Amino acid sequence: MADRLDRPKAENHRFGLRRPRKSDRFGAISEGIARFLGTPRFLVYLTVFVIVWLIWNTWAPEGLRFDNAANGYTALTLMLSLQASYAAPLILLAQNRQDDRDRVSAEQDRQRAERSLADTEYLAREVASLRQAINETATRDFVRSELRSLLEDLQDLDKNAGDDRRR
Repeated sequence: MADRLDRPKAENHRFGLRRPRKSDRFGAISEGIARFLGTPRFLVYLTVFVIVWLIWNTWAPEGLRFDNAANGYTALTLMLSLQASYAAPLILLAQNRQDDRDRVSAEQDRQRAERSLADTEYLAREVASLRQAINETATRDFVRSELRSLLEDLQDLDKNAGDDRRR
């Protein structure tokens, strides 16, 4: 009794516990069937089935035949019509599921492209700021030229100071 109270009410069923269901199990099953219907293996199986049906109902003993050739193989026609009537909706369900996956994939691609564009723009701004910083940075040649001019200024001051002492 205590274990029954520990479970949520949704899990309790009149005929016992059900297995937890995936929300899209039917779609996955129908998609699997639709994928199989589109394979060469299915076409070979169907062809073999029809050939066996036709051979059996044509050459089997009269009492064992279940679909008469005189009636145009009515049961075979009904079987193939039934198969086609189930195959069409299953194929449409599979297409809808594929469309949903394609839509999600396209949205993810769009988001990925937006992130890539944002990253590229950010890197371009960073490279531009680094270029500006490098242009403002003193180079070795600039520092040498400044030191030379300061040295020349100091030498000129020294020379002028020496000339002033002699006078």
